[in-house]
Amino acid sequence: MFGLFYWIATKSMNNMNSNIYLGLMSGTSLDGVDGVLVELPEDGSEMHLLGSAYQPFSDAMRAEAMALQQPGENEIHREALLANQLAASYANCVATLLQQAPQVSVRAIGAHGQTIRHRPELGYTRQSNNPALLAELCGIDVIADLRSRDVAAGGQGAPLVPAFHRAIFAAPNVCRVVVNIGGISNISVLHADGSTTGFDTGPGNVLMDAWIAQHQAKAYDENGDWARQGQVQVDLLTVLCDEEFLHLSPPKSTGRDLFSPTWLSDKLSAFSTLAAVDVQATLCAFTASTLADAISRYAPEVSGVFVCGGGAYNANLMQQLAQELAQRGCHASVDSTAALGVSPSHVEALAFAWLAQRFILRLPGNLPDVTGAKGLRLLGALYPA
Repeated sequence: MFGLFYWIATKSMNNMNSNIYLGLMSGTSLDGVDGVLVELPEDGSEMHLLGSAYQPFSDAMRAEAMALQQPGENEIHREALLANQLAASYANCVATLLQQAPQVSVRAIGAHGQTIRHRPELGYTRQSNNPALLAELCGIDVIADLRSRDVAAGGQGAPLVPAFHRAIFAAPNVCRVVVNIGGISNISVLHADGSTTGFDTGPGNVLMDAWIAQHQAKAYDENGDWARQGQVQVDLLTVLCDEEFLHLSPPKSTGRDLFSPTWLSDKLSAFSTLAAVDVQATLCAFTASTLADAISRYAPEVSGVFVCGGGAYNANLMQQLAQELAQRGCHASVDSTAALGVSPSHVEALAFAWLAQRFILRLPGNLPDVTGAKGLRLLGALYPA
């Protein structure tokens, strides 16, 4: 293993004139690391994807990351060990990317880390990571801790992707909505007048993944096929939608701290006789409904909705989202971001490569209208190679 890391360090020392960045993202789905190698011209012209990779988490890593979402015994020690494992996993992803373009020199890595707690209302957000170790293993500058400065400035620290979505997906005089459906869902509203808003809307895949894991020992509901076999239970859907967060005005963000298996168990307490497949169908409808509510309320003029993240591959969820929007009088097209030339699997990793570049160029990375921060802020911390 360490021979591989030595190969990375000797092959990829920083080039301070390079426009090539690495982006690494492991999100609330807790499935693994998405990585991209991308050229980002400083003049803002079209980016060029040079490579992509996916490094799955082991079952043990995923279980530990899941367990650390809630308070537990010896958690500081356990989180530190997880951070070391994450850095090794990130470095493996970096090695795979560099093998795809062995002649390039990388300016910096944007490494998000794995969110284990997100409590901006208490003044903190925590992404498990060991960026110093990652810099040591890879021999490349690492930009990490990309959320805490926004939180320090009174913001939510999330979502951070709307600024990137504006940069690559906006069209003149057209309102588009970019929807990221990972564990949690968020939207970026790219208004026709050039302004940008966005916020977390609620659960994405997190509850559906937890339910199918409990009942079928599967990591996710492929294509939404299991949910499609069930019947949406309107009474349960009403109870699920009776959650204070869903009715708050933005800026707002959330995570597994709220939408956890415990939350779901409490909501299901009066529905113990429901078939498991009907619960799955209702959870899918819950995600589609909350997204459609947010889009129809905050982007009524939208002409196109473009979905990224794992939810873009759930055909049942995509169909339900289009139907829910139509029921609210919003007849925008619903496609994945592939229709705009970017794979749904690459968008978030690209965003963190872009945020790393913003740090290097000493440019702000947040949007105060999105996060609620007091103003524009430089995001991240540098861990030199």
